[in-house]
Amino acid sequence: MIAVILLGGLLGILNSTMAAVATDTLAKAFDTSLSTVGWTSTGFLLAVTATIPFTTWAVDRFGGKRLWLIGLLIFLAGSLAAGLAWNVGSLIAFRTLQGVGAGILDPLVLILLARAAGPHRAGRVMGLMGVVLSLGPVLGPIAGGAILASLPWRWMFLLSVPVGAIAYLLAGRVLPADPPAGQQPRVRLDVLGLALLGPGFTALVLAMSQAAEQAAFITWQALIPLAAGAVLLTGYAIHALLAQRTPPLIDLRLFASRGFTASVTIMGLGGLANFATLFALPLYYQQAHGHGVLAAGLLMAPAGLGGAIAMPLAGRLSDRLGARGLATAGAIVAALSGLAFTQIGADTPELWPVLAAFTIGLGMGCFSAPTMGSLYRTLPTSMVAQGSSVLYMLNQLGAALGVALVTLIVQTASDPITGFHGVFWFAVAMIVVVLAAIPLLPGRPQVPAVEEELATSGRTS
Repeated sequence: MIAVILLGGLLGILNSTMAAVATDTLAKAFDTSLSTVGWTSTGFLLAVTATIPFTTWAVDRFGGKRLWLIGLLIFLAGSLAAGLAWNVGSLIAFRTLQGVGAGILDPLVLILLARAAGPHRAGRVMGLMGVVLSLGPVLGPIAGGAILASLPWRWMFLLSVPVGAIAYLLAGRVLPADPPAGQQPRVRLDVLGLALLGPGFTALVLAMSQAAEQAAFITWQALIPLAAGAVLLTGYAIHALLAQRTPPLIDLRLFASRGFTASVTIMGLGGLANFATLFALPLYYQQAHGHGVLAAGLLMAPAGLGGAIAMPLAGRLSDRLGARGLATAGAIVAALSGLAFTQIGADTPELWPVLAAFTIGLGMGCFSAPTMGSLYRTLPTSMVAQGSSVLYMLNQLGAALGVALVTLIVQTASDPITGFHGVFWFAVAMIVVVLAAIPLLPGRPQVPAVEEELATSGRTS
């Protein structure tokens, strides 16, 4: 069952990164600008972010298996349509449809795995999920480059159709059946919360994407969605705190738990450092060593490989030892690897950045899997969907912010190597903050604490 869920989750992650390497190809194919083609990726990302809050409610209303199959069908329809797109407008629309499917699948991966694992195996299962999270962003550009080198661009999307069809058939056979429709809990949809939370986070992601495109944060293209996102999320916070009749999509009392807040903070900052690394490394290999897209992607692969090796091992160990020690060791290794990158120049033999990429992946894997495991270990079952949504929305926001900051650092630097060093000083700073937050994680595995904290918060509010 776990393998089938991970297969479906990998589809969305691969497609989110694969299309990024085809921007120039698509611009030539449709005779349009790079900024216009960029919306094929931006539209996908925004649709994912906007759909996640709906998934939080729908998984309890319709059941995990039903929603998973619906998400796969939507994603497959978007993939097939994108592969048959006749102009750039239709491609943007169909990529957005793909994003809706991915916005259902991606948080469902975490929800279904966490519910299947239970608190005592949370680290082990989140470690397996970490393999997908580590390899997906690396394999996407490699797969995209390989397809573009030998096949028409349409196959970047069409190849998802047979793989998704296999994932659909397997899911229908192995996922546990949902209760009959009449026995599903009648959870009322927080319509106002959905109208505020989804668009609010989407506006923030759009602001970060526009900042990356304009290479500046102080520009109206970034400031307008940033202000809109801040207003919408403030409105949601007020609504969630005052809601009485309909439960809010995300109960803000989750953040009353020190362990939960520390976990999502560490994952958010770690994601910032990770995306900064994955964005900067291909630029370094292309600009400093003159490699093409495919070669740069292959040289970047050790970062994902390090994470894929470390996360299952660290996750399994954290179920017995707790998160703090493993996460501390991993953050130290990642910080030292980031510092090593600040000493690499244009004439440095490629062996050294490859080794540094592998060890930074190992380090990030060692603090990410235990942190994810501790988050789900302390969440009561009723809060798993909400916790997953918070984690994934912050991950989307962190990815967009990481790309925007890296773009700004690189474009304002005096030369490519100075920009490369600046990116890794930023990554090291994020990892240092992660180190400071790790002591706030729960200790050795114990009885879920968030439920008790929420109950205490409810009695005193």
